[in-house]
Amino acid sequence: MEKINEEINRSMLKTGTSIVGIACTDGVVLAADRQVSAGNIVVQKDFAKIIPINDRLLAAVTGSVSDAQFLMRIVGAELKLKELKSRRSATIKESASLLAMITFRNIRSPSMIPSIVGTLVAGVEEDGTAKLFSVEPAGAVVEIKDYDANFGSGMPYILGVLERGYKKDMNVKQGVQLALECIKASTQRDTGSGFGVDIYTLTKEGVKKVLSQEIQSVFK
Repeated sequence: MEKINEEINRSMLKTGTSIVGIACTDGVVLAADRQVSAGNIVVQKDFAKIIPINDRLLAAVTGSVSDAQFLMRIVGAELKLKELKSRRSATIKESASLLAMITFRNIRSPSMIPSIVGTLVAGVEEDGTAKLFSVEPAGAVVEIKDYDANFGSGMPYILGVLERGYKKDMNVKQGVQLALECIKASTQRDTGSGFGVDIYTLTKEGVKKVLSQEIQSVFK
C-alpha cells in the first residue's frame, strides 16, 4: 500500500505553487506562479492558479490540479444555487465558509487519493469592500487582515519578502509590486514554482487582472 501511495503521489499533477494574498487599504491583491508538476517533472508552464468563481470572487489554489478545478466548479455551482434560492448573493465570508466545509469533507473522505487543496479566497462585497480569506488544506478558514501564502511550496520564500516589505497602510498599487517581488523570489528558489506570474486586484471598481508576465531564465 505504501508503494502504491508513493507512486500516486509521484504521478499526481500538483501545482507545487507560490500563491500570495495581500490585504491593502483600498482592496486586495492576489498573485500566483504558473508551474504545474508531476513529481519532479514540470508538465505545464502556463497554468492559471487564480481561478474566477464568479464575477466578484477569485480563488488562488495550491495542491492537486484536478481537485482544485473540481472544487472550484462545485463551489461556483453551489453559490449560484444559493443566489437563486435566497435572491441575494452570498457574502465573501459565506463563500469562503462553503469552500472550507467542502474542503474539510473532501480531505476526510475515504480514498486512495485524498483531496488536498489550499485556497486563498478574495472577493468584493456588494458595498465595494474587498475581503481576503485563507482556507487551509485541512478545512480551517481564517480572514486575513494582512497577508498569507497558504502552505504553497514557495511559502517560506514569500513570507520572508512579506515580513520585510508589508506595511499596514499600503495601497493596492504598492501591494501589486510587493506581490510581484514575492513570486519572483519564490521562483528563484522553489523548484515547485516558476515560469510566470499572474496578479489580480479586487477593489470597489471590481476584479481586474493587472499583470500576466513570463518569468524566464536568461542564458548568455
